Amino acid sequence: MATAAFYSFSALLLISLTLPSNACLPADRAALLTFKSTLIERHLGIFRTWRGTDCCRRWYGVSCDPETHRVADINLRGESEDPIFEKANRTGYMIGQISPAVCRLTRLSSLIIADWKGISGPIPSCITSLPFLRILDLVGNKFTGPIPADIGRLSHLTVLNVADNQISGYIPRSLTNLSSLMHLDIRSNQISGTIPRDFGKLRMLSRALLSKNKLTGAIPASISYIYRLSDLDLSLNQLSGPIPAALGKMAVLATLNLDGNKMSGQIPTTLINSGISILNLSRNALEGYIPDVFGPRSYFTVLDLSYNNLRGRIPKSISAATFVGHLDVSHNHLCGPIPVGAPFDHLEASSFTYNDCLCGKPLRAC
Repeated sequence: MATAAFYSFSALLLISLTLPSNACLPADRAALLTFKSTLIERHLGIFRTWRGTDCCRRWYGVSCDPETHRVADINLRGESEDPIFEKANRTGYMIGQISPAVCRLTRLSSLIIADWKGISGPIPSCITSLPFLRILDLVGNKFTGPIPADIGRLSHLTVLNVADNQISGYIPRSLTNLSSLMHLDIRSNQISGTIPRDFGKLRMLSRALLSKNKLTGAIPASISYIYRLSDLDLSLNQLSGPIPAALGKMAVLATLNLDGNKMSGQIPTTLINSGISILNLSRNALEGYIPDVFGPRSYFTVLDLSYNNLRGRIPKSISAATFVGHLDVSHNHLCGPIPVGAPFDHLEASSFTYNDCLCGKPLRAC
C-alpha cells in the first residue's frame, strides 16, 4: 500500500512539473468544458478550439489573468469582425443554456455571451457570487426569467447589459446597490413593475436604457442625483405621472427619451433651457403650453413633442435657440401662426399637421 501511494504521489508530481507554469488550472478547464457542454454552435466551430490542457492559450474567447493564470474573461460575441466570422460569411447562431458551472470560475472579470440569438433559459442566479465580475453582457439572446434578485452583490460590476431578450419579473431592489455601475441596458424585454425609488443611488451611471418594457408608475425624482448620467431612455413603457422638473437641471444629461408612455402634466420649463440635445416626449398625455423660454442654451438636434394634448401657440422664442434640427409638434391642439425664420424655414409640413388651427408656411396661409 505504501509503495502504491508513493508511485501515485510521484505521478502527480511529475504531471505538475511538466505542465507549463502559466497553464490554466484544471478546475477552470473542467468548468469551461461543462459550460461548453450545454451550448451548441454548428456553423463557426468556435468550440473546436477548446481542446488541450491549457485553456489559457488559443481557446476562442477565453483569456486568463497573466499572474494568477485563472480564467478572467469569456468573450463570445455572435456578431464580430473576427476572421472566423468573415471566413464563414455569416453571423453566429447558438442554442442551449448557460450552465451554472460558469460560477466555478471564481476569478471571472467579464462574461460576454452576446448576440447569439438562440441561447435561452434563465440567467444562473449563482452569477451573483462572482466577486470580481465587472462586465455581464448577455444582449441579443432569448434568456427568460428574472434578473437575479441578488445582483446587487456584484460590487465591482460596471456594465449590465441584458437587452433584447425575454427577461421578465421586476427590476431587483438590490440593483441600486451597484455603486460601480456605469452602463445599464435592459431594453426590449418584458420587465414590469416600477423603477426603484432610490435609483439615484447609482451615482456612477452614465447610460440608463430601460425602454420597451412594461414598467409602470412614476419616474423617480432621485434619478436627478446621478451627476454623470448623459443618456436616459425610458421610452415605450407604461410610465405615468408628471415629468420631474429636476431632470432638466442635470449637469450632463444630453438625451432624454420618454416617448410612448402615459406621462401627464405640463412640460417642465427646465427641459427647454437645459443641456439636453435630444428630447423626445412624443406619444404621451402632456397638457398645457409649450414653454416660451427658449434661449441660447437651447440646442436641440431633436425636439419631438408630437401626439400629446398641447395647446396654445408655438412660442416665438424658439427662434432664439442656438439650434433646432428636427422639430415635431404634430398631433396636438396648437393654434395660431407658425413663426417665421429659423428653424421654421427648413421644416416640412408634417412637423405641424393635425393641430387645431395652425397656419402659415409650410401650412396654408393664415
